[in-house]
Amino acid sequence: MRVKELKSVFTPEQIAVRVRELGVEIDGLYGQEPLVAICVLKGGVIFFSDLVRALHNQNLELDFVRLSSYGKSSASSKHVIFNKDVEVDIRGKHVLIVEDVVDSGHSMRFLLDQFAARQARSLRLAALVDKRERRQADVKVDFAGFVLNKGFIVGYGLDYAERYRTLPGVCEIIPE
Repeated sequence: MRVKELKSVFTPEQIAVRVRELGVEIDGLYGQEPLVAICVLKGGVIFFSDLVRALHNQNLELDFVRLSSYGKSSASSKHVIFNKDVEVDIRGKHVLIVEDVVDSGHSMRFLLDQFAARQARSLRLAALVDKRERRQADVKVDFAGFVLNKGFIVGYGLDYAERYRTLPGVCEIIPE
């Protein structure tokens, strides 16, 4: 895909406000109960960093997973690859998965099923963008920063073929 322009969808200021609001919502649910926040790399890392700093839980553990299903394409292959697993034992613990965008839902369905089999006490999903345009798998986003129905978006961790991740806001790619 050749890019004609990048059109702003969510500004850095809108994102900052929404991340703080999500922090309040998550703190309201878990309080000071032990919680494992798991970042889905690579795309979730910027949102994850801001979100965990917005939490006030002193019993928070951080960990990371890496999944891939897109490669250099703009569409999910439905084949999920587990590149990096968590290091912490999640059995009996509250788990919050933090992702950049939930689109088709295949990757998150895979991850939720994996963690359910490991007997997490609870599993919830936070995503910067709950994008429902191509949703195929049954996945509920418990903490959505924003809901977006369509558009190919980049920035604030989201990429297209490893480009545009470091944009401070979220933009839609307008193709040539």
